[in-house]
Amino acid sequence: MADFEERRWHAPDGVPLFARDYAAADGAARLPVICIHGLTRNSRDFEELAPLLAATGRRVLAVDVRGRGRSGRSDDPMRYQLPVYVRDMLALLDALGIARAHFIGTSMGGLITMLLAARRGRAVASATLNDVGPEIDPAGIARIAGYAGQPVTLDTWDDAVAYFKRTSAVAFPGLSEDGWRTLAGRGCTADAQGRPVFDYDPSIAVPIRAKPLPRRSLLVWLLFLKLARGHPTLLIRGELSDLLSRPIADKMRRAAPQMAYAEVAGVGHAPLLSEDEARRAILDFLDPLP
Repeated sequence: MADFEERRWHAPDGVPLFARDYAAADGAARLPVICIHGLTRNSRDFEELAPLLAATGRRVLAVDVRGRGRSGRSDDPMRYQLPVYVRDMLALLDALGIARAHFIGTSMGGLITMLLAARRGRAVASATLNDVGPEIDPAGIARIAGYAGQPVTLDTWDDAVAYFKRTSAVAFPGLSEDGWRTLAGRGCTADAQGRPVFDYDPSIAVPIRAKPLPRRSLLVWLLFLKLARGHPTLLIRGELSDLLSRPIADKMRRAAPQMAYAEVAGVGHAPLLSEDEARRAILDFLDPLP
C-alpha cells in the first residue's frame, strides 16, 4: 500500500498536475514541506526523504512539474519555463489552501523556489536549495544539455540502467548496481509493451535550446539574495558537482553568511537526498523551524 495519497489540480492554463501527498505523523501541527525535482526528474526522487519528513510531523507534497511523471504535458513547449512552473506551484498552494510551507528544490526545483519566493514571499517559510545557485558552471549545463530531451531507444530495463550509468556516472561514481536500478526506475516508466521510456516530455528541452541558460544572471542573483537574506535557507552541494562549482558555492556563502550549508561527499549533480549527510542536514535545518 502506498504511503501517500494522490493530489491533482489544474494549472492556470488547464494542464492537469499531480503530486504525492504524505500525511504528517501524529503530534503538534507543523508547516508542510513541498519538494520540487530537477529538470528531467519527477516526484519519485523524494520517495525516501518524504516519509522521513512526514515522520517529524510535517505533511509533505512531492510534485510532478508539468511535463514530468503523472502531470500533463504542455501543447506549447515554450511553456516549459520557470515563470510557468511557478504559477503551477502557486495554483497548488491555492488549491490545497496552503498559506505557508517549507520548500526543498533540487536543481531546477531550487530555481523555481527562488522565483516563487519573489512572487509570494509570505508562502516560503524556508528554502533548501539542492545543488543549485544563481550561477551555473558551463561544464554541468553542457553535460545536461547533451542528454536532456535527446531521442534514445531503450529496449530493456538493462538498457535503461546502462543509459543512466553513461550519462550520470560522473555524478555518482560510487553508486551500487541496486542504486543504478533505483535511479533508472525513478527516471523511466514502462510503455504499453513494458519497455522503459523516459518519464518526461522530450519537449521540455525546447526552450533551453532556443535560449540557453546564461552562466551568470544578475536577476537570478537578486532572486537568491532576496531568498537567502529574507528566509532561512540551506544550500546542499555535491562535492563533485559540475553545475554548482565550489567557487560559486563559496560566493553564495559570502553573499549570505547566515545561510546553512552542507556538502555531500563523493557525489556530483545533484545529491539524491538519500545520502546520510543530506538527510541529516535537512532534518537538522527544519527541526527548530515551525
